[in-house]
Amino acid sequence: MYELIPVTDRSYYIQSPAKIGLVKLDDTNVCLIDSGNDKDAGRKVRQILDANGWHLTAIYNTHSNADHIGGNKYLQGQTGCKIYAPGIERAFTRDPILEPSFLYGGYPCKDLRHKFLMAQESDAECLTPDVLPEGFAIIPLPGHFFHMVGFRTPDNVVYLADCLSSRETLDKYQIGFIYDVAAYLKTLEMVKNLDADLFVPAHAAAAADISELAQYNIDKVGKIAEKIVALCATPRCFENILQQLFTEYGLAMNFEQYVLVGSTVRSYLSWLKDTGRIQADFEDNLLLWRQA
Repeated sequence: MYELIPVTDRSYYIQSPAKIGLVKLDDTNVCLIDSGNDKDAGRKVRQILDANGWHLTAIYNTHSNADHIGGNKYLQGQTGCKIYAPGIERAFTRDPILEPSFLYGGYPCKDLRHKFLMAQESDAECLTPDVLPEGFAIIPLPGHFFHMVGFRTPDNVVYLADCLSSRETLDKYQIGFIYDVAAYLKTLEMVKNLDADLFVPAHAAAAADISELAQYNIDKVGKIAEKIVALCATPRCFENILQQLFTEYGLAMNFEQYVLVGSTVRSYLSWLKDTGRIQADFEDNLLLWRQA
């Protein structure tokens, strides 16, 4: 873990729970794509930088989930590097309480205020094309989170953030986190047709061809949607739908899984309602979801 993997003579990734991209800008200066899940990850990145005599100039965050920005504060404090985050992700990066608050739908209890859902705050600036190193390009990847992006480097390596999960992860956990299902599917269809010398997803193996895995993720979304629609043959409240999904998929409920899977199921319900496959009714002061 935290091994530096070369992709080309200037593009690398650091093997970690959420892959960290590293790109050489010249013989001395490098930038990172994301920073890992916590201060310890930041320390391990710093050790890699020091071992190679590299100076960190900037961290370009793909999005603001804690496992991608957790090393920001430490690395910025140690190196003085700039940090950039796209769109609303900047607000979440500067005020990380927003993530567990958003997921829970209110002020999060202590069980949710931990490093896996709430990173330390960091002084992020707005990510725009003009702050990128020469030859870099931003690739919009909305769906998994609000304004998530990926990056294409000058040597045609594409860092894909969280828009793809591995087959193993999907088969084990079934329901991957999604904020906007319609945008997520549109992103995956776009990713299927991208060209690159190598793709580096944060939570799947680096590969020269990503189209088959993208389709597997698309198909998984379809299966989850069909399961929810089938459950709604009997009018159900959200909590009952969530309980049934956890039971049928053999998932273990705890506070973290409740908010991550629960937020995703709410996103599915919104998408299915907006596309006319289910409807929502209020009965006896209870919101019930049923097939349309």
